[in-house]
Amino acid sequence: MSQREKMSELGDELGISQIVGELREVRLTSLEHRNRLNRPPKLPARKALAGVIEGLGAALFPNRLGLPDLREEGIDYFVGHTLDVALRELVVQVRLELSFVAEASQLTAVRERATALVREFSAQLPAVRRLLDSDIRAAYEGDPAARSVDEVLVCYPGINAMIHYRIAHLLHQLGVPLIARMITEIAHSATGIDIHPGAQIAEGFFIDHGTGVVIGETSIIGRHVRLYQAVTLGAKRFPVDADGSLVKGNERHPIVEDDVVIYAGATILGRITIGRGSVIGGNVWLTYSVPPNSNISQVQMRDGASAGHSHGAIHHPVVQ
Repeated sequence: MSQREKMSELGDELGISQIVGELREVRLTSLEHRNRLNRPPKLPARKALAGVIEGLGAALFPNRLGLPDLREEGIDYFVGHTLDVALRELVVQVRLELSFVAEASQLTAVRERATALVREFSAQLPAVRRLLDSDIRAAYEGDPAARSVDEVLVCYPGINAMIHYRIAHLLHQLGVPLIARMITEIAHSATGIDIHPGAQIAEGFFIDHGTGVVIGETSIIGRHVRLYQAVTLGAKRFPVDADGSLVKGNERHPIVEDDVVIYAGATILGRITIGRGSVIGGNVWLTYSVPPNSNISQVQMRDGASAGHSHGAIHHPVVQ
């Protein structure tokens, strides 16, 4: 008996044929409910996008993220070849997303649109590199444990997350939000840092340690802002429409102005503003705006502590 026949016999013993049929029914029912019975979705591939990001990272930083034996005279050739491979694959993935959301009558224009979009994206890669340089400098200058900018680039999870975010944000702006979200989720899986590609983050941004950081879709972050691990810039509430469905796209996340530091475990919720130069202490729960140069911290109530009731002490955020 051949190997195929053995596998077929085993499949019959396990009832696989029946399971395949039932899965087909569920799949077709799902497609029918989404009005895609005659046009099953073909989505961008996470594995392919991971390769694109790896290639773009190597092209942006060839001496550190490129080939280990790369020589100066070969850098431009390496960058050009790497970009060619990565961008061609990105065109394929963009075409898949555009086809997924396009009407049937628009499918013929998808190929040209995908190529034009990736061309516009690639033209802005030097600007992305400059932004990432500012993030790397901020990390080096903000962490006394950093021995060099090269160490920051190859070791720090916050920089890995920002490489993904800077690329994803540009793609989000250009009109491929699904690919953008997939790219930031690749970084989320690797680093524990969850940045929505729709968030707006200015230059010189530094996430120290990083695990558990969440930055929501409509967050706006100014220049030279520093966050520590487990910081959340989230929504306070989720309004619904008349049908009870969540309202999407409304501005629901914080605005953090320039030169703000937010320490570990702080939770900042809603469309509030953290004024320029403020310091937000660890484990603060903040749902109201604070003026520039505020110092917000968790402080034990002095009366409770002095009365010997430290076991029942209450914590409140205090503006100093």
